[in-house]
Amino acid sequence: MNIDFQRKIDRVVGTFICRILSLFYQKAEKVTVPANIGNILVILLSEMGSHVLAYPMYQYIKNRFPGTKFYVLLFESNREVVEILDVIPSDHILTINNESMGRFIRDTAHALKKMHRIKFDIVIDCELFSRLSSILSFLSGAIIRVGFHAYTQEGLYRGSFINRKVLYNPYHHISEQFINLVDAVNSNAIPTPKRPVGSRKFRAPYVHFAQEEIGRMKRRLCDDFPEIRNRQLVLICAGGGALPIRAWPLPYFCQLASGLLRRGYAVGVIGLKKDKDLGNAILSRCKNPRCVDLTGYTGTIRELMSIFHLASLVITNDGGPGHFAAMTPIPSIIFYGPETPALYGPLDEKAVVFYAGLSCSPCLTAYNHRNSPCDGDNVCLKSIHPHEVLAKALEMLEGQRTVVPLVDKNERGSSSVDGRSSFAETGIDQRESELPE
Repeated sequence: MNIDFQRKIDRVVGTFICRILSLFYQKAEKVTVPANIGNILVILLSEMGSHVLAYPMYQYIKNRFPGTKFYVLLFESNREVVEILDVIPSDHILTINNESMGRFIRDTAHALKKMHRIKFDIVIDCELFSRLSSILSFLSGAIIRVGFHAYTQEGLYRGSFINRKVLYNPYHHISEQFINLVDAVNSNAIPTPKRPVGSRKFRAPYVHFAQEEIGRMKRRLCDDFPEIRNRQLVLICAGGGALPIRAWPLPYFCQLASGLLRRGYAVGVIGLKKDKDLGNAILSRCKNPRCVDLTGYTGTIRELMSIFHLASLVITNDGGPGHFAAMTPIPSIIFYGPETPALYGPLDEKAVVFYAGLSCSPCLTAYNHRNSPCDGDNVCLKSIHPHEVLAKALEMLEGQRTVVPLVDKNERGSSSVDGRSSFAETGIDQRESELPE
Protein backbone atom coordinates (compact mmCIF):
# COMPACT_ATOMS: atom_id res chain seq x y z
CA MET A 1 0.00 0.00 0.00
CA ASN A 2 1.07 3.57 -0.65
CA ILE A 3 2.71 5.07 2.44
CA ASP A 4 0.51 8.20 2.33
CA PHE A 5 -2.57 5.99 2.23
CA GLN A 6 -1.25 4.01 5.21
CA ARG A 7 -0.73 7.26 7.13
CA LYS A 8 -4.30 8.39 6.37
CA ILE A 9 -5.81 5.06 7.45
CA ASP A 10 -3.75 5.10 10.63
CA ARG A 11 -4.77 8.68 11.43
CA VAL A 12 -8.49 8.44 10.67
CA VAL A 13 -9.45 4.81 11.28
CA GLY A 14 -6.71 4.13 13.82
CA THR A 15 -7.64 7.08 16.04
CA PHE A 16 -11.31 6.06 16.03
CA ILE A 17 -10.53 2.44 16.96
CA CYS A 18 -8.16 3.55 19.73
CA ARG A 19 -10.90 5.71 21.26
CA ILE A 20 -13.43 2.88 21.11
CA LEU A 21 -11.05 0.34 22.66
CA SER A 22 -10.15 2.82 25.39
CA LEU A 23 -13.81 2.82 26.49
CA PHE A 24 -13.59 -0.91 27.19
CA TYR A 25 -10.32 -0.72 29.08
CA GLN A 26 -10.79 -0.81 32.85
CA LYS A 27 -7.83 0.95 34.44
CA ALA A 28 -6.37 -0.96 37.36
CA GLU A 29 -4.34 0.53 40.19
CA LYS A 30 -1.46 -1.77 39.35
CA VAL A 31 -1.14 -4.42 36.71
CA THR A 32 1.39 -6.93 37.99
CA VAL A 33 3.67 -9.09 35.90
CA PRO A 34 2.71 -12.79 35.96
CA ALA A 35 4.91 -14.93 38.21
CA ASN A 36 5.62 -17.30 35.34
CA ILE A 37 5.97 -15.50 32.04
CA GLY A 38 5.28 -17.88 29.18
CA ASN A 39 5.31 -15.88 25.96
CA ILE A 40 6.44 -12.39 24.92
CA LEU A 41 5.54 -10.67 21.65
CA VAL A 42 7.53 -7.85 20.09
CA ILE A 43 5.67 -5.73 17.52
CA LEU A 44 8.00 -3.99 15.06
CA LEU A 45 6.18 -3.84 11.77
CA SER A 46 7.99 -1.47 9.43
CA GLU A 47 11.52 -0.63 8.22
CA MET A 48 13.96 -3.48 7.63
CA GLY A 49 16.83 -1.58 9.20
CA SER A 50 14.87 -1.11 12.43
CA HIS A 51 15.25 -4.80 13.20
CA VAL A 52 19.04 -4.50 13.05
CA LEU A 53 18.79 -1.56 15.45
CA ALA A 54 16.51 -3.71 17.64
CA TYR A 55 19.05 -6.53 17.87
CA PRO A 56 20.40 -5.38 21.28
CA MET A 57 16.82 -5.41 22.56
CA TYR A 58 16.23 -8.92 21.24
CA GLN A 59 19.33 -10.13 23.06
CA TYR A 60 18.30 -8.24 26.19
CA ILE A 61 14.89 -9.93 26.23
CA LYS A 62 16.53 -13.35 26.08
CA ASN A 63 18.85 -12.47 28.96
CA ARG A 64 16.23 -10.65 31.05
CA PHE A 65 13.55 -13.33 30.70
CA PRO A 66 15.38 -16.66 30.40
CA GLY A 67 13.19 -19.64 29.73
CA THR A 68 10.41 -17.63 28.12
CA LYS A 69 9.50 -17.82 24.47
CA PHE A 70 9.42 -14.65 22.47
CA TYR A 71 7.92 -13.89 19.11
CA VAL A 72 8.09 -11.00 16.64
CA LEU A 73 5.21 -9.54 14.60
CA LEU A 74 6.25 -7.66 11.46
CA PHE A 75 5.35 -6.91 7.87
CA GLU A 76 6.07 -9.89 5.64
CA SER A 77 8.61 -7.95 3.55
CA ASN A 78 10.84 -7.64 6.65
CA ARG A 79 10.78 -11.29 7.67
CA GLU A 80 14.15 -12.17 6.14
CA VAL A 81 15.97 -9.61 8.29
CA VAL A 82 14.86 -11.28 11.53
CA GLU A 83 15.73 -14.69 10.06
CA ILE A 84 19.24 -13.41 9.28
CA LEU A 85 19.60 -12.03 12.82
CA ASP A 86 18.82 -15.57 14.05
CA VAL A 87 17.43 -14.45 17.41
CA ILE A 88 14.28 -16.58 17.38
CA PRO A 89 13.07 -19.72 15.59
CA SER A 90 11.51 -19.11 12.19
CA ASP A 91 8.10 -20.33 13.39
CA HIS A 92 8.11 -17.58 16.05
CA ILE A 93 7.91 -14.90 13.35
CA LEU A 94 4.36 -13.65 12.73
CA THR A 95 3.79 -11.68 9.54
CA ILE A 96 1.27 -9.34 7.94
CA ASN A 97 1.29 -8.67 4.21
CA ASN A 98 0.64 -4.97 3.59
CA GLU A 99 0.92 -4.92 -0.21
CA SER A 100 -2.82 -4.42 -0.57
CA MET A 101 -5.73 -3.63 1.73
CA GLY A 102 -7.30 -7.05 1.13
CA ARG A 103 -4.15 -8.95 2.08
CA PHE A 104 -3.57 -6.64 5.03
CA ILE A 105 -7.04 -7.29 6.50
CA ARG A 106 -6.79 -11.04 5.91
CA ASP A 107 -3.31 -11.39 7.40
CA THR A 108 -4.14 -9.18 10.37
CA ALA A 109 -7.09 -11.40 11.22
CA HIS A 110 -4.90 -14.52 10.92
CA ALA A 111 -2.20 -12.92 13.08
CA LEU A 112 -4.74 -12.09 15.82
CA LYS A 113 -6.04 -15.66 15.79
CA LYS A 114 -2.50 -16.95 16.20
CA MET A 115 -1.82 -14.49 19.03
CA HIS A 116 -4.83 -15.77 20.97
CA ARG A 117 -3.81 -19.35 20.32
CA ILE A 118 -0.29 -18.71 21.66
CA LYS A 119 -1.55 -16.57 24.61
CA PHE A 120 0.97 -13.82 25.24
CA ASP A 121 1.66 -12.51 28.72
CA ILE A 122 3.63 -9.45 27.54
CA VAL A 123 3.49 -7.42 24.33
CA ILE A 124 6.24 -4.89 23.60
CA ASP A 125 5.13 -2.41 20.95
CA CYS A 126 8.25 -0.84 19.38
CA GLU A 127 6.46 1.34 16.84
CA LEU A 128 6.72 5.11 17.29
CA PHE A 129 3.15 6.25 17.84
CA SER A 130 1.59 3.95 15.25
CA ARG A 131 -2.05 3.33 16.14
CA LEU A 132 -2.08 -0.02 14.33
CA SER A 133 0.57 -1.56 16.57
CA SER A 134 -1.14 -0.15 19.66
CA ILE A 135 -4.45 -1.69 18.57
CA LEU A 136 -2.79 -5.04 17.92
CA SER A 137 -1.17 -4.98 21.37
CA PHE A 138 -4.59 -4.47 22.98
CA LEU A 139 -6.31 -7.13 20.87
CA SER A 140 -3.55 -9.65 21.62
CA GLY A 141 -5.06 -10.20 25.06
CA ALA A 142 -1.70 -9.74 26.83
CA ILE A 143 -1.79 -8.65 30.48
CA ILE A 144 1.23 -6.36 30.16
CA ARG A 145 1.23 -3.96 27.21
CA VAL A 146 4.35 -1.85 26.76
CA GLY A 147 4.58 1.03 24.29
CA PHE A 148 5.66 4.60 23.69
CA HIS A 149 3.34 7.23 25.13
CA ALA A 150 3.22 11.00 24.63
CA TYR A 151 2.51 11.96 28.26
CA THR A 152 2.69 15.78 28.22
CA GLN A 153 4.23 15.89 24.75
CA GLU A 154 2.22 16.73 21.66
CA GLY A 155 2.48 13.18 20.44
CA LEU A 156 0.03 11.11 18.45
CA TYR A 157 -3.01 9.69 20.28
CA ARG A 158 -2.76 5.91 20.71
CA GLY A 159 -5.45 5.19 23.25
CA SER A 160 -5.29 4.87 27.02
CA PHE A 161 -4.87 1.11 27.28
CA ILE A 162 -1.05 0.87 27.33
CA ASN A 163 -0.29 -0.06 30.94
CA ARG A 164 3.50 0.26 30.71
CA LYS A 165 3.86 3.70 29.16
CA VAL A 166 7.36 4.66 28.03
CA LEU A 167 8.31 8.26 27.36
CA TYR A 168 9.65 8.60 23.82
CA ASN A 169 12.95 10.48 24.06
CA PRO A 170 14.21 12.06 20.80
CA TYR A 171 17.63 12.64 22.39
CA HIS A 172 18.54 8.97 22.82
CA HIS A 173 19.41 6.46 20.12
CA ILE A 174 16.50 4.23 19.22
CA SER A 175 18.40 1.09 20.27
CA GLU A 176 18.62 2.53 23.79
CA GLN A 177 14.91 3.34 23.72
CA PHE A 178 14.07 -0.22 22.70
CA ILE A 179 15.92 -1.34 25.84
CA ASN A 180 13.73 1.08 27.83
CA LEU A 181 10.66 -0.78 26.59
CA VAL A 182 11.95 -4.04 28.03
CA ASP A 183 12.90 -2.44 31.35
CA ALA A 184 9.41 -0.94 31.59
CA VAL A 185 7.87 -4.40 32.02
CA ASN A 186 8.75 -4.50 35.72
CA SER A 187 8.44 -0.77 36.39
CA ASN A 188 5.53 1.12 37.92
CA ALA A 189 7.25 4.51 37.79
CA ILE A 190 5.77 7.45 35.88
CA PRO A 191 7.10 7.63 33.25
CA THR A 192 8.50 4.13 32.91
CA PRO A 193 11.29 3.31 33.28
CA LYS A 194 13.58 5.63 35.21
CA ARG A 195 17.03 4.17 34.71
CA PRO A 196 20.50 5.58 34.08
CA VAL A 197 21.60 5.51 30.45
CA GLY A 198 25.24 4.51 30.11
CA SER A 199 27.77 5.31 27.43
CA ARG A 200 27.74 1.78 26.04
CA LYS A 201 28.01 1.27 22.30
CA PHE A 202 25.68 -1.23 20.74
CA ARG A 203 26.94 -3.26 17.81
CA ALA A 204 25.10 -5.16 15.12
CA PRO A 205 25.79 -8.90 14.99
CA TYR A 206 28.31 -10.23 12.52
CA VAL A 207 26.57 -12.68 10.18
CA HIS A 208 28.86 -15.47 9.04
CA PHE A 209 28.82 -16.64 5.44
CA ALA A 210 30.38 -19.87 4.18
CA GLN A 211 33.26 -19.39 1.74
CA GLU A 212 31.30 -21.47 -0.79
CA GLU A 213 28.38 -19.03 -0.65
CA ILE A 214 30.66 -16.04 -1.23
CA GLY A 215 32.45 -17.94 -3.97
CA ARG A 216 29.21 -18.63 -5.85
CA MET A 217 28.32 -14.95 -5.81
CA LYS A 218 31.83 -13.99 -6.96
CA ARG A 219 31.65 -16.36 -9.93
CA ARG A 220 28.18 -15.08 -10.81
CA LEU A 221 29.32 -11.45 -10.75
CA CYS A 222 32.46 -12.13 -12.75
CA ASP A 223 30.52 -14.14 -15.35
CA ASP A 224 27.81 -11.48 -15.70
CA PHE A 225 30.14 -8.48 -15.49
CA PRO A 226 33.65 -9.49 -16.62
CA GLU A 227 34.66 -5.81 -16.81
CA ILE A 228 34.84 -5.60 -13.00
CA ARG A 229 37.34 -8.46 -12.62
CA ASN A 230 40.56 -7.51 -10.82
CA ARG A 231 39.10 -4.22 -9.61
CA GLN A 232 38.08 -2.97 -6.21
CA LEU A 233 34.30 -2.77 -6.27
CA VAL A 234 32.44 0.18 -4.74
CA LEU A 235 28.68 -0.18 -4.30
CA ILE A 236 26.34 2.81 -4.37
CA CYS A 237 22.66 2.81 -3.47
CA ALA A 238 20.83 5.86 -4.83
CA GLY A 239 17.26 4.91 -3.88
CA GLY A 240 15.41 6.52 -0.99
CA GLY A 241 13.08 3.58 -0.39
CA ALA A 242 9.61 4.44 0.87
CA LEU A 243 10.79 7.96 1.77
CA PRO A 244 12.38 9.59 -1.32
CA ILE A 245 13.13 12.76 0.70
CA ARG A 246 16.01 10.77 2.29
CA ALA A 247 17.84 10.40 -1.04
CA TRP A 248 21.07 12.22 -1.83
CA PRO A 249 20.64 13.97 -5.24
CA LEU A 250 21.00 11.67 -8.23
CA PRO A 251 23.42 14.06 -10.05
CA TYR A 252 25.68 13.84 -6.97
CA PHE A 253 25.71 10.05 -7.19
CA CYS A 254 26.62 10.35 -10.89
CA GLN A 255 29.52 12.69 -10.08
CA LEU A 256 30.70 10.38 -7.31
CA ALA A 257 30.56 7.30 -9.55
CA SER A 258 32.47 9.13 -12.30
CA GLY A 259 35.17 10.17 -9.85
CA LEU A 260 35.61 6.60 -8.61
CA LEU A 261 35.75 5.23 -12.15
CA ARG A 262 38.41 7.77 -13.17
CA ARG A 263 40.59 6.41 -10.37
CA GLY A 264 40.31 2.84 -11.59
CA TYR A 265 37.59 1.45 -9.35
CA ALA A 266 34.58 -0.57 -10.45
CA VAL A 267 31.16 0.77 -9.41
CA GLY A 268 28.05 -1.31 -8.83
CA VAL A 269 24.67 0.42 -8.49
CA ILE A 270 22.55 -1.59 -6.05
CA GLY A 271 18.87 -1.28 -5.22
CA LEU A 272 15.44 -2.78 -5.75
CA LYS A 273 13.89 -3.52 -9.13
CA LYS A 274 11.97 -0.27 -8.87
CA ASP A 275 15.33 1.55 -8.75
CA LYS A 276 16.18 0.50 -12.34
CA ASP A 277 15.68 4.04 -13.61
CA LEU A 278 18.24 5.31 -11.12
CA GLY A 279 20.70 2.63 -12.19
CA ASN A 280 20.19 3.43 -15.86
CA ALA A 281 20.65 7.14 -15.22
CA ILE A 282 23.98 6.60 -13.47
CA LEU A 283 25.22 4.22 -16.17
CA SER A 284 24.16 6.63 -18.92
CA ARG A 285 26.01 9.48 -17.24
CA CYS A 286 29.20 7.50 -16.59
CA LYS A 287 29.40 5.62 -19.91
CA ASN A 288 32.02 3.24 -18.53
CA PRO A 289 31.94 -0.59 -18.74
CA ARG A 290 33.22 -0.76 -15.15
CA CYS A 291 29.99 0.85 -13.94
CA VAL A 292 27.40 -1.94 -13.71
CA ASP A 293 23.72 -2.00 -12.85
CA LEU A 294 22.98 -4.33 -9.93
CA THR A 295 19.48 -2.97 -9.16
CA GLY A 296 17.19 -5.96 -8.78
CA TYR A 297 20.20 -8.27 -9.19
CA THR A 298 19.80 -9.88 -5.79
CA GLY A 299 16.59 -11.64 -4.90
CA THR A 300 17.21 -11.71 -1.15
CA ILE A 301 18.91 -9.60 1.50
CA ARG A 302 21.34 -12.43 2.11
CA GLU A 303 22.45 -12.33 -1.52
CA LEU A 304 23.01 -8.60 -1.21
CA MET A 305 25.07 -9.18 1.93
CA SER A 306 27.16 -11.77 0.09
CA ILE A 307 28.06 -9.07 -2.46
CA PHE A 308 29.04 -6.85 0.48
CA HIS A 309 31.70 -9.46 1.30
CA LEU A 310 33.18 -9.01 -2.18
CA ALA A 311 33.12 -5.21 -2.35
CA SER A 312 35.39 -2.69 -0.66
CA LEU A 313 32.89 0.04 0.23
CA VAL A 314 29.16 0.78 0.11
CA ILE A 315 27.84 4.34 -0.20
CA THR A 316 24.14 4.68 0.53
CA ASN A 317 21.27 6.81 1.71
CA ASP A 318 19.85 6.29 5.18
CA GLY A 319 17.97 3.00 5.07
CA GLY A 320 18.35 -0.76 5.03
CA PRO A 321 21.65 -1.21 3.11
CA GLY A 322 23.67 0.76 5.66
CA HIS A 323 22.32 -1.37 8.51
CA PHE A 324 22.89 -4.60 6.56
CA ALA A 325 26.48 -3.52 5.92
CA ALA A 326 26.94 -3.33 9.70
CA MET A 327 26.52 -7.12 9.80
CA THR A 328 29.30 -7.72 7.24
CA PRO A 329 32.99 -6.73 6.94
CA ILE A 330 32.33 -3.90 4.47
CA PRO A 331 32.76 -0.26 5.59
CA SER A 332 30.05 2.19 4.62
CA ILE A 333 29.32 5.86 3.98
CA ILE A 334 25.75 6.83 4.87
CA PHE A 335 23.88 10.08 4.20
CA TYR A 336 21.53 11.51 6.82
CA GLY A 337 19.49 14.71 6.68
CA PRO A 338 15.71 14.29 7.07
CA GLU A 339 16.54 11.86 9.89
CA THR A 340 19.37 12.08 12.37
CA PRO A 341 22.15 9.56 13.06
CA ALA A 342 21.84 10.49 16.75
CA LEU A 343 18.60 8.46 16.71
CA TYR A 344 19.05 6.04 13.82
CA GLY A 345 22.79 5.80 13.22
CA PRO A 346 24.12 2.34 12.31
CA LEU A 347 25.47 0.05 15.03
CA ASP A 348 28.77 -0.08 13.18
CA GLU A 349 32.18 1.38 13.99
CA LYS A 350 33.20 0.97 10.34
CA ALA A 351 30.49 3.36 9.15
CA VAL A 352 31.13 7.01 8.24
CA VAL A 353 28.12 9.31 8.52
CA PHE A 354 27.54 12.53 6.58
CA TYR A 355 25.02 14.82 8.28
CA ALA A 356 24.78 18.57 7.61
CA GLY A 357 22.58 19.30 10.63
CA LEU A 358 20.53 22.18 9.24
CA SER A 359 18.10 24.23 11.30
CA CYS A 360 15.20 22.12 9.99
CA SER A 361 16.89 18.74 10.39
CA PRO A 362 15.67 16.22 11.26
CA CYS A 363 12.20 16.76 9.78
CA LEU A 364 11.08 13.12 9.79
CA THR A 365 10.07 12.43 13.35
CA ALA A 366 7.82 10.25 15.45
CA TYR A 367 5.63 13.29 16.02
CA ASN A 368 4.75 13.82 12.35
CA HIS A 369 4.40 10.15 11.43
CA ARG A 370 7.61 10.61 9.41
CA ASN A 371 5.71 12.85 7.02
CA SER A 372 8.16 15.65 6.24
CA PRO A 373 6.91 19.21 5.73
CA CYS A 374 9.79 19.73 3.27
CA ASP A 375 8.83 21.10 -0.14
CA GLY A 376 11.13 18.54 -1.78
CA ASP A 377 14.17 20.80 -1.79
CA ASN A 378 16.18 18.69 0.66
CA VAL A 379 19.01 21.16 1.20
CA CYS A 380 20.19 19.02 4.14
CA LEU A 381 21.40 16.44 1.62
CA LYS A 382 22.25 18.81 -1.20
CA SER A 383 24.74 20.56 1.08
CA ILE A 384 26.78 17.33 1.27
CA HIS A 385 28.97 17.84 -1.82
CA PRO A 386 30.28 15.00 -4.00
CA HIS A 387 33.92 16.10 -3.67
CA GLU A 388 33.71 15.70 0.12
CA VAL A 389 32.28 12.22 -0.21
CA LEU A 390 34.76 11.22 -2.92
CA ALA A 391 37.68 12.37 -0.77
CA LYS A 392 36.44 10.32 2.20
CA ALA A 393 35.72 7.29 -0.01
CA LEU A 394 39.23 7.38 -1.49
CA GLU A 395 40.73 7.70 1.98
CA MET A 396 38.82 4.62 3.11
CA LEU A 397 39.67 2.66 -0.03
CA GLU A 398 43.37 3.54 0.15
CA GLY A 399 43.44 2.01 3.62
CA GLN A 400 42.56 -1.41 2.17
CA ARG A 401 45.81 -2.17 0.39
CA THR A 402 46.52 -5.47 2.16
CA VAL A 403 43.77 -8.02 1.62
CA VAL A 404 43.92 -11.79 2.07
CA PRO A 405 42.67 -13.46 -1.16
CA LEU A 406 39.34 -15.22 -1.27
CA VAL A 407 40.62 -17.74 -3.84
CA ASP A 408 43.84 -19.67 -4.13
CA LYS A 409 46.76 -17.40 -4.99
CA ASN A 410 47.28 -19.22 -8.27
CA GLU A 411 43.77 -18.16 -9.34
CA ARG A 412 44.20 -14.47 -8.57
CA GLY A 413 44.19 -11.82 -11.22
CA SER A 414 46.54 -8.86 -11.31
CA SER A 415 46.10 -5.90 -8.99
CA SER A 416 44.34 -2.76 -10.12
CA VAL A 417 45.72 0.76 -10.22
CA ASP A 418 48.15 2.09 -7.60
CA GLY A 419 48.68 -1.34 -6.05
CA ARG A 420 45.18 -1.52 -4.61
CA SER A 421 43.72 -4.97 -4.09
CA SER A 422 41.43 -6.17 -6.83
CA PHE A 423 37.83 -7.35 -6.82
CA ALA A 424 39.08 -10.90 -7.47
CA GLU A 425 41.37 -10.60 -4.44
CA THR A 426 38.82 -9.33 -1.96
CA GLY A 427 38.75 -11.81 0.92
CA ILE A 428 36.90 -12.72 4.07
CA ASP A 429 39.40 -13.97 6.64
CA GLN A 430 41.37 -10.73 7.06
CA ARG A 431 38.23 -8.64 7.19
CA GLU A 432 36.81 -10.78 9.95
CA SER A 433 39.89 -9.95 12.01
CA GLU A 434 39.16 -6.24 11.56
CA LEU A 435 35.79 -6.50 13.29
CA PRO A 436 35.69 -4.92 16.77
CA GLU A 437 35.68 -7.32 19.67
